[in-house]
Amino acid sequence: MDNVFLAKQLEQLEQRFEEIGHQLQDPNVTSDQKKYRDLMREHSHASESVRVYREYKKLAQEFAASKEMLLKEKDPELLAMIKEELAELEPKIAPMEQALKILLLPKDPNDGKNIMLEIRAGAGGDEASLFAEQLFTAYNHYCNAQGWRTEVYSVSDGNVGGFKEVVANVTGENVFSRLKFESGVHRVQRVPKTETQGRVHTSTVTVAVLPEAEEVDVHLDPLDLRIDVYRSGGKGGQSVNTTDSAVRVTHIPTGLVVVCQDEKSQLKNKNKAMKILLARMKNAEEEKAIKEASDARLAQIGTGDRSERIRTYNFPQSRVTDHRIGLTVHQIDDIMKGNMDIVIDPLIAHFQTEALKQQQEQ
Repeated sequence: MDNVFLAKQLEQLEQRFEEIGHQLQDPNVTSDQKKYRDLMREHSHASESVRVYREYKKLAQEFAASKEMLLKEKDPELLAMIKEELAELEPKIAPMEQALKILLLPKDPNDGKNIMLEIRAGAGGDEASLFAEQLFTAYNHYCNAQGWRTEVYSVSDGNVGGFKEVVANVTGENVFSRLKFESGVHRVQRVPKTETQGRVHTSTVTVAVLPEAEEVDVHLDPLDLRIDVYRSGGKGGQSVNTTDSAVRVTHIPTGLVVVCQDEKSQLKNKNKAMKILLARMKNAEEEKAIKEASDARLAQIGTGDRSERIRTYNFPQSRVTDHRIGLTVHQIDDIMKGNMDIVIDPLIAHFQTEALKQQQEQ
């Protein structure tokens, strides 16, 4: 590996990985839940980098040994075999070095967090509401395929079906890292069912992916909150819309308002509303910090601007286009069924490459 600093980083990471492995077997550590949890998280984050580094070291050693044999060997048949082996090994080295550079990029502190997924109908009236529900269903299928758990926290129904707004909590491993680039305006082009002349209409929905926040992440003074309870409206049954179970939480300094009414329990609705509020406040603080950063490229990489049109779903052409990276695929049915890695993987690879370029320029 040409980069001495990178090699040193990897050696230190491997040593730390082994050190944590020993600590996790120490009874004094296992009895301290917080310390044990923190070490397990660090061990888990380092495991992929260490795995690839060990594979790389083995490959590099085989390559070096073969080159040394090439200089010493005289037998023509053996020389041919060594050259063949070198030809197989050499193309594997550079991609693995690139993978290691990406793995060692500074981690987004939110990458391992659960999220609040918010989808709102935008321009396009009823058609936007219908697509908001369809897009949420696609994300829900994707989350299920990843082994994540999705819990709907709040829903506002559209006039003819669909959702004006839906907020869900998604929990699992590295949820934010996979979905963080989904924030933005998603545009749909298709012929609505109510269209009699076959004209294609354009509608939009807005997606927000907010890392879940704890109270320690955000300063929240209880005196800044106004909490109102009232009778739930809309769909219900049993006691859902016959008791004062709906909760509206207002953060007075910022004017942020969260409403939850889907649970029969006032306490459950309040807890859900508080989790949504904390996530929105944390996101607002982070967006403000990024906007104040002097590096425009860092701002572009660091956040998904929800005012930006990021993707178009064209149903007549079975086409999905991500405008940020110029990606176009003709697999709209697969994507709407939840096979979203088709667009998510190229996005992550693009932003990792951009971050790597920026690091190399510094």
